[in-house]
Amino acid sequence: MINETYDVIVVGAGHAGCEAAAAAANLGSKTLLITMNMQTIGQMSCNPAMGGIAKGQIVREIDALGGYSGIVADKSAIQFKMLNLSKGPAMWSPRTQNDRMLFAEEWRLALERTPNLDFFQDMVKSLLIENNKVTGVVTSLGITIKGKSVVLTNGTFLNGLIHVGDKQLGGGRMGEPRAFGITEQLVSLGFEAGRMKTGTPPRVDGRSLDFSIMEEQKGDENPQKFSYSNTPKLTKQLSCHIVYTNETVHDILREGFDRSPMFNGTIQSTGPRYCPSIEDKINRFAERNRHQLFVEPEGWKTCEIYVNGFSSSLPEDVQIKAMRHIPGFANVKVFRPGYAIEYDYFPPTQLYHTLETKLIEYLYFAGQINGTTGYEEAAGQGLMAGINAHNKVHEKAEFILNRDEAYIGVLIDDLITKGTEEPYRMFTSRAEYRLLLRQDNADIRLTEKAYHLGLADELRLRNVHDKINKSDELETFLKETSLKPGIINPILQGIDSSPVDQAYRAAQILTRPNMTLEKLENVDFIKEVSGNYSIEVREQAEINIKYRGYIEKEKENVAKLNRLETIRIPENFDFSKIGSLSSEAKQKLAKVMPKTIAQAGRISGVSPADINVLLIFLGR
Repeated sequence: MINETYDVIVVGAGHAGCEAAAAAANLGSKTLLITMNMQTIGQMSCNPAMGGIAKGQIVREIDALGGYSGIVADKSAIQFKMLNLSKGPAMWSPRTQNDRMLFAEEWRLALERTPNLDFFQDMVKSLLIENNKVTGVVTSLGITIKGKSVVLTNGTFLNGLIHVGDKQLGGGRMGEPRAFGITEQLVSLGFEAGRMKTGTPPRVDGRSLDFSIMEEQKGDENPQKFSYSNTPKLTKQLSCHIVYTNETVHDILREGFDRSPMFNGTIQSTGPRYCPSIEDKINRFAERNRHQLFVEPEGWKTCEIYVNGFSSSLPEDVQIKAMRHIPGFANVKVFRPGYAIEYDYFPPTQLYHTLETKLIEYLYFAGQINGTTGYEEAAGQGLMAGINAHNKVHEKAEFILNRDEAYIGVLIDDLITKGTEEPYRMFTSRAEYRLLLRQDNADIRLTEKAYHLGLADELRLRNVHDKINKSDELETFLKETSLKPGIINPILQGIDSSPVDQAYRAAQILTRPNMTLEKLENVDFIKEVSGNYSIEVREQAEINIKYRGYIEKEKENVAKLNRLETIRIPENFDFSKIGSLSSEAKQKLAKVMPKTIAQAGRISGVSPADINVLLIFLGR
């Protein structure tokens, strides 16, 4: 028995567990991180990349809140791309390709340098529960470890079952054992559990591929980074490549459908809608004669390649035969076939916004145990669970992000209010205030909150204030600077914009379609002034000027809806006694137990008429 009592015990050392442990320890809690394998801390189980559409915003938010994901991603990056630059700034999304081994190494080193954090290698088989409160864990070695709070971040390991064709292996990841005991105990305590599925593509030998007939995808010419701290910028990058499947590939894959666990009934659980397996793609989209694949390097020094888009649980012989008909893959050698994995999860409507469970006090869930998919979604939940576990143990206020404050807030509110019956993935379309939740302003939105929590130092706060002040300075300059027709018309002509016949302020010209600050810098005295500011400041000023009307409108909408957030619903409120509510509303409201009228309004099945009934009943 370990005699020490920890403030926070984190079970699992994936992306959620690492962020949870780092947050709790950095806030001052005596923290223990328990993992089944110390060599796989921070492992990228699937694709060797961070960020992407909406996910990149989450990584920036984690960084602004004092988490480590952005720092680790920057230190292990092999390529950087800003996605969606042809669209508005609400859609811009940073993404890195990463060195898989270096990523895990950087995570472990970061955690080992974190004060107040201990490690232990073992499997947690059960929780210690007293009077509906968690008081510790019991490991497979029979070791009892006392803890004032526990954060479960089990990933795909709870009763994990791996499928390759008609072969089945118990495991949480290929080559690693599954975890058991926790699901059964939680179900016996009254928790609802379910099963989900995810999958991963084959890993292949890059030395056996012919890259000359593939389409090269280079990183950005001027790569940015995730972290707002002083992490290194990329000076060299590795390319990815694009290839396409074809009808021959599809025909070969169909030959294996009778042995596919996806189609013969072996797999009953739901997989991710937005990241389907290759067999699911050719079955659902039979009219398409090709599908895009990304050929992604796994690191600086390895020849291992990740075949993004070819996730599969078909028999390994079918996978290999089909791949050999992909351009450049004629002589492919496979390191490991793709596989599917089924695992236990707990519908997240059983949680509060803090990610504490409603049934057991001081017990928190984060990551795939809540039905999400993706490193970034898991890491964001882990950070919030670690903060709230620390705060509860030390009798501090709960920390919750609203939907207008962060994608992390949207993610958690969606999960606990709407639940999910398929692996949840974040998209920009899920955020109704996405113009406020941009990747460029995560530091402005969240660093002050992190400072008051104790996760950001004064230097970080000063840097944010400096960015705001300098952005305001540049905006003021552009609003006050007058440009005569002779100066500005040649630039307008270059973008097919109507010429002017009188002087206009630079800020007014900047609001025109296709006009950018970079184009305005063709005016020497504008370039002279704007050149004194960083890229980040110039970007902030330009977005604020070009989109001010839309931003102000979104802020007005936030203010309107926030009035409903202030109307609290009494704790343990009995919705069944309101006869005017619809039967479905009574059922859904009783299950979720919303804390505010606004949250009640976001529950699927609760109509505007039901909300009016609630408002009248509450005297509002």
